Amino acid sequence: MKKNSFLRSPGARSVMASVISILIGLLAGSVLIWIVGLVSPTISAKGIWEGIRLVFAGLFSTGRNAAGALTFGFNPTNIGNMLFRATPLVLTGLSVAVAFKTGLFNIGAPGQYLAGTAASLFIGLGLSTGSGPLYDWLVAQGMAPAVIFPAWLVWTLAFLGGMLAGALWGAIPGLLKSLLNINEVLACIMTNWIAANLVTWMFDVSNLKNVIEGTKTGYIYKTTFNNVATSKMGLDKIFPNSQVNGGIIIAMALAVLVYIMLTRTTFGYQLKACGSNRFAARYAGINDKRNIVLSMAIAGALAGAAGSLYYLSGNTEFFWSTYQSLPAAGFNGIPVALLASNHPIGVVFTGIFMSMLDICGLQLTNLTAYNEYITDVIIAVIVYLSAFSLLIKMMLGRRRKAAAEAAADAQPAPQPDPQPDPQPAAAEAAPVQAAGEEENA
Repeated sequence: MKKNSFLRSPGARSVMASVISILIGLLAGSVLIWIVGLVSPTISAKGIWEGIRLVFAGLFSTGRNAAGALTFGFNPTNIGNMLFRATPLVLTGLSVAVAFKTGLFNIGAPGQYLAGTAASLFIGLGLSTGSGPLYDWLVAQGMAPAVIFPAWLVWTLAFLGGMLAGALWGAIPGLLKSLLNINEVLACIMTNWIAANLVTWMFDVSNLKNVIEGTKTGYIYKTTFNNVATSKMGLDKIFPNSQVNGGIIIAMALAVLVYIMLTRTTFGYQLKACGSNRFAARYAGINDKRNIVLSMAIAGALAGAAGSLYYLSGNTEFFWSTYQSLPAAGFNGIPVALLASNHPIGVVFTGIFMSMLDICGLQLTNLTAYNEYITDVIIAVIVYLSAFSLLIKMMLGRRRKAAAEAAADAQPAPQPDPQPDPQPAAAEAAPVQAAGEEENA
C-alpha cells in the first residue's frame, strides 16, 4: 500500500489553509489601500504603492532616505518590538488552544490575563528589593521597608504568582462546567467582567498608584521602579533600541512544554480524550470532571503568564481608563489559536505574524498618509477566514481525492493472472492410479 505524501497529510492541509487565509487577508488589505488612495486627494499613485509595500514588508522598513524614498533592510528595533508584542499573543493563543484541544472554548482569557497582571504587580511592587525610585521615595516618606528581597526572587515570585492567579480564575468556569454543566462561554464572559471590576477596585484602593511622577494619574508603577524586570537574556544586544526581553523565550519554552504534555504524556491523552467525547472517556475510566477543571486551570495559567510577562518587562505601565473595556491581548489569542489550528508550536508562528502586522501598521502610519487601522482590517479578514479553516481543509482534501481518483481511472485495470491448466496434472496422476490398481490385483 502506497503511503500518502506529506503534502496530503492533515497537518499539511492545516498549514495550507492558514497560508491561504493570510494571503487573502493581505490581498484584501492591498485592495483597501488602493481604494482609499484613489478616493483621497492627498495620496498619489506613488503613495498607494508605498502603502502596499509597507503592508507586506513594513517590518524591514528603515525610514526614508534624503530623496524621500522608502528604504528597506534589517531593522533590529522593529524586529525586537515585534517579539516583545508577540509574547502575550503567543501565551493567550496557547491558552485558547489548550482549551480547544480538550473540547472547551476559553473566551475568558482577558479575565485570566487581568488576574495574572494584578497578582504580578502586587507581588513585584509589594516586596521591596532595597533599591529603585520606589524604595527611595518610601525612605524619604519615612516608610522604609523592614524586609529586603533579592530582585530575581521577587521577579520569580511575581511570575509564578501571576500564573497561579490566572489558573485559579480559569478554574472557576471549569468547575461550573464540570459540576453544574454550565456552558463555559457564559461562565467565562461573566468572570471576565468580574475580573475587570475587581482588579480595578483593587488598584484603586492600593498604594501602587504612581505618585512619584506627579503628572500621571491612574497609572500603576512600572516594575523597574522596584528594580524588578524580565531579563534581556542577551536579546538587547541583537535587537538594540527595542523593548525585547527574555519573555519571548519563556513563551516559546512554554509552547514546547504544552506540546509535549498534549502529545507525549498520558495526562495529555486524557485531556484530548475528554475533548473528543467526554462520555466515552468516562466510560473508559477517565475522570472527565477533573480533567475539565485542570484544562481550564492550565489555560488560565497561560493567560495569566501573558499578563505577568507583559507588565514584568518594565517597559509598560498598567493604566485602567474605563470599566467598560477588556484587554485586547486576551481576545487576540483566539485568532492566533484558530490560525494555528490549535497546534502549540504553530501558535508561536501565528502570534509572531500577528505582532508583525501591528508593526507594519505603525510603519504605515509613520511613513505614509494612511493609518494603522488598515492592518486591523487585514487581521479581521484573516481571522474571519481562519474560522473557516476546516472548510478550506475539506475543500483541499476533496480536490486531492478527486485528483487521485482521476489518476486511478486513467491507468489500465490490472489483468488477472492466468490459472494453470488442470489437465496435465490429471494426465500425470492417471499412470500412478493404474499402477496402484495392478498392485492391488
